Amino acid sequence: MNSTAERTVVLDETVAACAPWSAIVAAGHQLEIIDLHGNQAVDCLLYSAADHTDRYSAQVTVAAQRNIFLTTGSVLRAESGTPLMTVVADDVGNHDTIAGACSQESNTLRYGHHTRHQHACVENFLTAALEWGLGKRDLVSNINWFMNVPVEADGTLGIVDGLSAPGKSVTLRAEIDTLVLVSNCPQINNPCNGFEPTPVRMVVSR
Repeated sequence: MNSTAERTVVLDETVAACAPWSAIVAAGHQLEIIDLHGNQAVDCLLYSAADHTDRYSAQVTVAAQRNIFLTTGSVLRAESGTPLMTVVADDVGNHDTIAGACSQESNTLRYGHHTRHQHACVENFLTAALEWGLGKRDLVSNINWFMNVPVEADGTLGIVDGLSAPGKSVTLRAEIDTLVLVSNCPQINNPCNGFEPTPVRMVVSR
């Protein structure tokens, strides 16, 4: 699916495996996130470009839509309830709001002390955040595009093989000027990246 057909591309960048990315997406513009090789999780945070304290809230988003998963029609809301972006196209149909971002600390807890040195999404977010004057206190619960986190009847969370495939994408329309921070997830200890992180493509169009 090519949601940028008949639109003008204003930014087209490939994000290397394990790398951070950030940009401001102007109101009305669309951001298409393309999973180039399939089964690659893309961690994402959103902020009002005009006021970085008005930022994505997983709780508000989930409560408003009464669903923990994201797909076409999902409105990504700030803590104030303000719509930041809306999912306008989705080739996958299910994206995670609750599993959070991997970190050196969580790697240690989940997979053992020998993984503490491994690069993680929190470090990517901090690298991207610093460019916009943000720090660790500005990081909140994030979206995990393409990540498959089923919830069992007893509430148990799983992190399993993704539902995506090479070339599949999700497209977001900015409702206000929105700062987007991305970590192209470097996790190698669970199936969220098929144990082999790969590049993704970010296309902004108007």
